Amino acid sequence: MLAIGDAELAGLEGLAGLEGLAGLEGLAGLEGLADMPELAGLETLGALEIDGGTVLSRARGFATSPHAPWATQDPGDSLYRAARQLLNRNRYADAARLFNDLINRYARSTYTPDAYYWAAFALYRTGEDPNLRQAVALLDKQKAQYPRASTGRDSDALLTRVLGQLARQGDQDAASRVHQIAGDTARTTTTTCSDDDDDPRIAAMNALLQMDAANAVPIIKKVLAKRDPCSAGLRKKAVFVLSQKRTEETEDIMLSVARNDPDPEVRQQAVFWLGQVGSEKAISALDSIVTHAQDEELLEKAIFALSQIHSPRAAQALRDFAGQENAPEEARERAVFWLGQAHDGANAAFLRELFGRSTNEDLKEKIIFSLSQMRSTENTRWLMDLALNSREVIELRKKALFWAGQTGADITDLVQLYDRTSDHDMKEQLIFVYSQRHETQALDKMIDIARHETDRELRKKAIFWLGQSRDPRAAQALLEIINQ
Repeated sequence: MLAIGDAELAGLEGLAGLEGLAGLEGLAGLEGLADMPELAGLETLGALEIDGGTVLSRARGFATSPHAPWATQDPGDSLYRAARQLLNRNRYADAARLFNDLINRYARSTYTPDAYYWAAFALYRTGEDPNLRQAVALLDKQKAQYPRASTGRDSDALLTRVLGQLARQGDQDAASRVHQIAGDTARTTTTTCSDDDDDPRIAAMNALLQMDAANAVPIIKKVLAKRDPCSAGLRKKAVFVLSQKRTEETEDIMLSVARNDPDPEVRQQAVFWLGQVGSEKAISALDSIVTHAQDEELLEKAIFALSQIHSPRAAQALRDFAGQENAPEEARERAVFWLGQAHDGANAAFLRELFGRSTNEDLKEKIIFSLSQMRSTENTRWLMDLALNSREVIELRKKALFWAGQTGADITDLVQLYDRTSDHDMKEQLIFVYSQRHETQALDKMIDIARHETDRELRKKAIFWLGQSRDPRAAQALLEIINQ
């Protein structure tokens, strides 16, 4: 990189601003891959293998809704109320920010010990990697500073869940901590409810895998009829074994478990494995759950399960749900995300049509992302048309432009667009799009903007991104600008 003196940089304040990175907001659509509670169904397979080791999942559940405010005279009361309200409205990032404000501003507040937990929980619900790591830090601080906090036990369970999520994404430090927690938990639970492979009951369930369906299913049904809390782990294993026994009863039994088992994790396991069975009866059962489920997590599991069945009927069920305007918005967004992963022409046509009649901007943003994942000339053209549509809100147009650039929109069209638009925000986004392309035309256009653009802020943006380029022509252009 070219060495440039401080004095020579006096007129290049734009190099200090990283605002151009805002264009990466388009990547927010990837959040669907981050949290993925649906994948928890794989826990039934017995263990999570990390670096050749085996870690049994022990997280049992944790609080998801803060207590009502109880200290009206406390200085942190108003912040707690506001943060709690945001959390209950699923505005997780905003809730985390207010809980953090409470921690930082009112260290002696009676709400502060639990605020660590709720800030961490809100960050966990966003599903984003940096937020997951921040959640771990908050939970560690709570344990160190407030070991007797009322959410202490919930904190342990949430920490295990968050660390497990990070470990599955390749975080070695998190994986190491999961190993340690698993060992500690195993030692403290062997005298109470046991669900590990050393439990003779679990070993017996595993043995059913080797038994023919006619003999195994009656035993499985008896296990699934149990209702005591300590048999929940056994029932989860039974659901998995049942999924391996294809009989006329299999789907009906699983649907009954999904609807009636008292343990939410067992219900979710039943939904997950229905998706792995993948039969026409399984699709009917999952469609029924999607249509009538009142439990948000069960609904998410059913949407995911349908997405794993590669059949026109399963895809239609997902499209039908995504198109329901009275369905929960977050669940509709999940359905839209999974439709985008199928790379199906019918799904793409549906999503383009859904965008046209939707009034929800969050849902529209998810549709843009999903269409960007189904790379096709038609979808790229649609993204470009959306970017040019002045009737749409600017943020959606910018997202469409970003993803059009990422999915191979013609660089000549993108370069010509800069001079055709008068919108400052769109020009700024175009500069960022050019910075992400490798064609000569893209760099040439950034150099032209840096030299000749009359808008000072846009020139600064172009200069900033030229400074990130490894192309010798970018360094030469910067030197010429400095020497002007």
